[in-house]
Amino acid sequence: MKAMADDRLANFPAMADEPEAKRYRTIFLSDLHLGARAAQADLLLDFLRHNDADTIYLVGDIVDGWKLRKGWHWPQAHNDVVQKLLRKARKGARVIYVPGNHDEFARDYTDLTFGGVEVVEHAVHETADGKKMLVIHGDQFDIVVRNARWLAHLGDWAYDAAIAANTVFNRIRRLFGVGYWSLSAWAKYKVKNAVNFIGDFEATLAAEAQRRGVDGVICGHIHHAAIRTIDGVLYVNTGDFVESCTAIAEHEDGALEILHWRTTAAERAATAAPRPLPAPNVAAA
Repeated sequence: MKAMADDRLANFPAMADEPEAKRYRTIFLSDLHLGARAAQADLLLDFLRHNDADTIYLVGDIVDGWKLRKGWHWPQAHNDVVQKLLRKARKGARVIYVPGNHDEFARDYTDLTFGGVEVVEHAVHETADGKKMLVIHGDQFDIVVRNARWLAHLGDWAYDAAIAANTVFNRIRRLFGVGYWSLSAWAKYKVKNAVNFIGDFEATLAAEAQRRGVDGVICGHIHHAAIRTIDGVLYVNTGDFVESCTAIAEHEDGALEILHWRTTAAERAATAAPRPLPAPNVAAA
């Protein structure tokens, strides 16, 4: 019986090897929130294994210092993400870290380099087609973060509650074979004040890019991926790796694209799902 099973396994098609990482000119990532329970570290590791670039920008809120101050949470997967990024730097990628409000402690180390990672307050990135893009997290232009820090922390708590509810909700959806759906993203699009905040934030960042004499801005902070033109200025937001799990990639011709990795990984997993073993032949009595 064991020999028969071994024969069937030997004839079963082997899973395809992992493809080589797809290479881009530049990758922009933000709002990873390592140290928070909501961080999608496993999905982020999957992204980093499948994608590479000459330059990688970490556009703030990479580590969630707000959460870590409340209670230490740093599983192996979070450490693996850091090691993976450092390994990319060792292999020749230029890694540039622009801190945000959740990792504002790193702003004390701007203009220094650690393990090949450059820490800067902001950067100006020139795309392959000649566009000059301001790279900044964006919290500096969030009136709540700047002027009502207690309210920002309250909003952070409310966001965590929405994420927790969303996790339970999606577990139930999976039981019925239904795909992922984001409660907090739905709320952002439906609640008038949230929609107005996103619009005001985008317009403010575009105006700042215009004031600095650059062609556009690449930012994070609001967990809402976008590429759009506002008053002649290119506005790009990386999104996050908590819910939407998005990044911005620059192709060799300078074109910018939103990579929706949660969707990509789900599609790949569905395609690679192994077929069931064939039933053994039953000899005639």
